[in-house]
Amino acid sequence: MELKDLIVTPLLLGIVFIMAYIIRPYVTDSINRRYFFSGLIARILGAISLGLIYQFYYNGGGDTFMYHTYGSRIVWHAFLESPMLGIKLLFADGVQYKDIYQYASDIYYFRDPNSYAVIRLASIFDLFTFSTYSATAILFAVISFIGAWQFYLTFYEQYPHLHRPLAIVAFFIPSVFFWGSGILKDSITLACLGISTYQIYKIFIKKEYGLGNIVLLLSSLFVIYAIKKFILQAYLPAVIVWIGAVNTKAIRSSVLRILLVPFLVGSAVLLSYYAMYKVGEGDDRYSLAKISETARVTAYDIRYWTGREAGSGYDIGALDGTFESLVRLIPQAINVSLFRPYIWEVRNPLMLLSSIESLSLTLLVVVVLFRKGKKLFIALTQPNILFTLLFGLVFSFAVGVSTFNFGSLARYKIPVLPFICTSFILMLDYSNRVRKLEEFEAKE
Repeated sequence: MELKDLIVTPLLLGIVFIMAYIIRPYVTDSINRRYFFSGLIARILGAISLGLIYQFYYNGGGDTFMYHTYGSRIVWHAFLESPMLGIKLLFADGVQYKDIYQYASDIYYFRDPNSYAVIRLASIFDLFTFSTYSATAILFAVISFIGAWQFYLTFYEQYPHLHRPLAIVAFFIPSVFFWGSGILKDSITLACLGISTYQIYKIFIKKEYGLGNIVLLLSSLFVIYAIKKFILQAYLPAVIVWIGAVNTKAIRSSVLRILLVPFLVGSAVLLSYYAMYKVGEGDDRYSLAKISETARVTAYDIRYWTGREAGSGYDIGALDGTFESLVRLIPQAINVSLFRPYIWEVRNPLMLLSSIESLSLTLLVVVVLFRKGKKLFIALTQPNILFTLLFGLVFSFAVGVSTFNFGSLARYKIPVLPFICTSFILMLDYSNRVRKLEEFEAKE
């Protein structure tokens, strides 16, 4: 915390809220307007809290300070010396850095292109915030909120009667607005997931082929690819299934739909495989041939090296770098991502918060299972439920099998929570609508 945090940050907050007040009438209606400012405030509080936790609980260590204090701030100092020097550093590729060595050598993530993408964004924000950590964090929070709002609109426009539970899922899950708001990769990728989901809904489902929609979709997908491409390897197959299910649902003839199902399922599988292959192509870590070994190395590195002092490791079984070992751990990996840590596994205050969230999700699942009956299987044929549940389960498996540390898992799994919770909310709503229709038909 510096003196300029107390000067620049309040001024920026004023500008942010004035702009939000001006924009709100254009992006809200009389029902969802109540969630606009509260959702934005939650994101801002999450970003500020994240910085305070890293500064005082983790003693000034961690990724967020690597991105800013030992990252974008160095770029900002280069701009102060020479704008041309700053531009060279901003667009450096991590390989050629002869003219900027005095600065590049001090940036911890300079040679990591995925992390340096975050530093680039923070550096641009720093030009307007005078490299004030809290002010730059607020701008990250604003970006995160934009993504959350678009995610919310995707389902609110289809289920306006569910405005309250959908708002809770989009804006007020504690770990999501905490880990997904500050100067971290997660804030950007989470925002881009929300933006891309809404643009896919508008382009492929509402059939709105505006140039702005296409640009936003391609830009958000590219940013995810540049920062965490493994998210796309879970997301794109779910999107393919979503679009395919929507178009299948639109076929009026039930006989024709049934006849086309094998062809559509086969096409979805092939397209999903191709999408995953292309995303990881040429990457030593995320190519399909290497992904099993990457999961093993990442899991054991976090468990026994980078996270060994956290005291929050977990073990779901042995990984040997083969695809078979990954498949064998699917149930355990999904379970640890969604329902653990259990209360008796808590070792610190942050784990307690994660445990409470996991318990809440467990109770939500129990409610869904208790009320489901045979209607759950019918609900699973609904495109929105299929999409959100598929991405939630696949990504839960991906992070659960490659983390082996509850502290890291709490952060890495945040893209899962809005999607998986949305799927359960829609399941409950579908069950209720079916029940009401049955009651209506009985009265007839």
